[in-house]
Amino acid sequence: MAPKRTDTDMTKGSPMSIILKFTMTLLLGNIAQQLYNIVDTIIVGRCVSPEALGAVGSTGTIVFLIIGTSNGMVTGFSVVTSQRYGAMDSKGVKASVTNGFYLSLAVSAFLTTVSLAFMKPLLTLMHTPVNIFDDAYAYITTICCGIFFTVMYNLCSSFMRAIGNSKMPLIFLLCSAATNVVLDLVFIVRFGLGTRGAALATVISQALAVIPCIIYIYAKMPTLRPAKEDWKLNRSIISQQLRLGIPMAIQYSITASGTVIMQSAFNTFDDVAVTAITAASKFQGILTQGMFTVGQTMAAFVGQNFGARNMKRIRKGVGSAVKIYIVYSIISAAVAILALPHVLWIFFDTEVDVSVYLPWATTYITECAVCYFFLSIIFIYRNTIQSVGYAGLATVLGFVELGARMITSFYSIYVHNYYIAVASDPLAWIAAGVAGMMITAVIFRKIELRWASEKEPSGENKCKHASIEAESKAS
Repeated sequence: MAPKRTDTDMTKGSPMSIILKFTMTLLLGNIAQQLYNIVDTIIVGRCVSPEALGAVGSTGTIVFLIIGTSNGMVTGFSVVTSQRYGAMDSKGVKASVTNGFYLSLAVSAFLTTVSLAFMKPLLTLMHTPVNIFDDAYAYITTICCGIFFTVMYNLCSSFMRAIGNSKMPLIFLLCSAATNVVLDLVFIVRFGLGTRGAALATVISQALAVIPCIIYIYAKMPTLRPAKEDWKLNRSIISQQLRLGIPMAIQYSITASGTVIMQSAFNTFDDVAVTAITAASKFQGILTQGMFTVGQTMAAFVGQNFGARNMKRIRKGVGSAVKIYIVYSIISAAVAILALPHVLWIFFDTEVDVSVYLPWATTYITECAVCYFFLSIIFIYRNTIQSVGYAGLATVLGFVELGARMITSFYSIYVHNYYIAVASDPLAWIAAGVAGMMITAVIFRKIELRWASEKEPSGENKCKHASIEAESKAS
């Protein structure tokens, strides 16, 4: 009996239903991924010290810079995969897989080398408090040594999502998250490795998530499984992937650079404030995973429908995503504000007076929560812009975010005002969200005019459709 297909054609069916189903599966996976850092911080905070918790948190923006940049790059590579899949180009799909792998090896080597070389000066530049500097350095350098595994997992899962499979990356990630918990307890509690042990647990568990991804692609996903001849370098595919991947990496790095500057502003306050923000941001990270997740969904949905040249369906899908996240943002904001006082204690030992940290954390959460909707639409519109081939324009949103964060952060440092420092994120979200809506409207109109002036695609696309359908059902 032929195996059940593991990919999803997003060019058919109700956009609202497809986006909801796909997003919910991805959301579980992304929450599981957040547990990597959540478990690190909880065990470090409770089993080492509040200062060690602050050390892990002080590097969070650097982790976002490194991982976000690499993830942006490989997501760009997989956009080519979704476009070729939507256009029913079987050979193009497989060529995007192999050449994306080659490019990802280069990205991993470059990021690992650069991050390790400049990490100590960067921590110094960020005003990292002296009493947590060594723990912070031990944590972040260990994380950097595992960049290769993070890039490879994100690449494999991006390829799966590009052809509509969000279930298997979730399963592999859940197993990896469970491994991370066990290794945290072993390295931190049993062997007393502190922050370095937390990072080591994360790296190993991430590595263990890569292996089943590769095995599953080769065993169960013939659409993605390359043959021997597909491993040749393809200049056309590489050019397309770089044209999409580089702007997306720049977009993430620009956004992350703004958060590094914002963290510098936070670090000008004492380690109590830094620790409070660390705990609150980890809690917020779970609630806002839905925003990041819809971006992944839209990358696959828009990419496939762009390949199928269906702008009407793309517009409908974007509208559906916005409606979903109006509701999601309101619920998330309410949960964030109301639940924070009841969950903050999780990150600290029972002997620590959590009330010392609560005012700092409450201010941070409240200012951010009221602007969650704008964070949602950043991901919706940014990934939409990238998936219709305008990745360069998506970097504009990054520059808007960077500008807003720089102005707010530097001013907060100048006046040494915590309320202004915390406002860096919400103001950046508002500015970039509005810019995203405006840019998307212009791009959609431009594409519609271009397609209207072109002839309808020939019957060749129908032949490709039959080819890829037959291959997916085979074996």
